[in-house]
Amino acid sequence: MSSRCWTGADAPVSIGRVTKKQPRATLDDVSKAIIEQLQADGRRSYAAIGKVVGLSEAAVRQRVQRLIDAGIMQVVAVTDPLELGFARQAMVGVRVNGPMEPVADALADLEEVDYVVITAGVYDLLVEVVCESDEHLLEVISGKIRRISGVVGTETFMYLKLRKQTYSWGVR
Repeated sequence: MSSRCWTGADAPVSIGRVTKKQPRATLDDVSKAIIEQLQADGRRSYAAIGKVVGLSEAAVRQRVQRLIDAGIMQVVAVTDPLELGFARQAMVGVRVNGPMEPVADALADLEEVDYVVITAGVYDLLVEVVCESDEHLLEVISGKIRRISGVVGTETFMYLKLRKQTYSWGVR
């Protein structure tokens, strides 16, 4: 996630941190249309969305709030880490001995970590980190990640250039 410029389909609507398995919410067509409108432009007014989906501004506002309260979506500002002084980003493959969930939770609690996923394959977990420098990255990997109980190994993939990242996968 290095050089990002977010407009249009890359609007700042994303799913928040998921820590426990939750039943999948059933969304009606109007809620899906509202989400798609916000994915296209996270700053679109409720009145403009209402015209597209056939609801009043107040009804859209209520629906959006219910979607946020239910944890289905969040509206956030997606930034370019390079522009904010975070010169080093990396994906870290983590191998774990024992249960993966406690390690994933400990990693998710680290300030520098913005993404944690439990995987199948060579690595038990993939973790994205955003750091200010190479020295900061070294401290995160050696001083934080590798000290978590259950971590038996890591491999770091430093980002050289971001070619694509989008949050516009739509709704199903």
